[in-house]
Amino acid sequence: MALPRTAGPVGDLGLLIARIALGVIFFAHGYQKVVQFGMAGVTESFRGMGVPVAEIAGPVVAYVELIGGALLILGAFTSIVSLILAVDMLVAALLVHLPMGVFIDNGGWELVGSLGAGALLLAAVGAGRYSVDRVLPGGKKPRSRGRSASTSAAASTSAAAEKSTGGATS
Repeated sequence: MALPRTAGPVGDLGLLIARIALGVIFFAHGYQKVVQFGMAGVTESFRGMGVPVAEIAGPVVAYVELIGGALLILGAFTSIVSLILAVDMLVAALLVHLPMGVFIDNGGWELVGSLGAGALLLAAVGAGRYSVDRVLPGGKKPRSRGRSASTSAAASTSAAAEKSTGGATS
């Protein structure tokens, strides 16, 4: 049984709020890395935390968070951007935050865990109705409130099978 993508306008509003909140946080962290710390500062910080290949990882993470955050706010390319951001947070948790425990005041994983879980949820359900994704070519259009396409297809297949066997079932 397929789950509905959202629960109508209220669900779409919830997705909008979640997308904007997560997007602002990711954007702010990316902005901080790119503008305030600079690539040299980010690279040195990553090196100090033991992140492998810090000279590549630092700039990649900085721009993924900056650009990814902006795209989340807009709701553009949400599924792929959210998946990339979720992986970013998973790697941050594994490489840096897990050994510090749960709580952020000790450098723990609660922030990256929350951001990663939120991003993963958006990757799974999409941006919702109030997004740029809705107007992009190939964007997800609203589902009808009636039967889903898979339910309709299953019903059609069942009806055709019944008709061809004269109503007999095995």
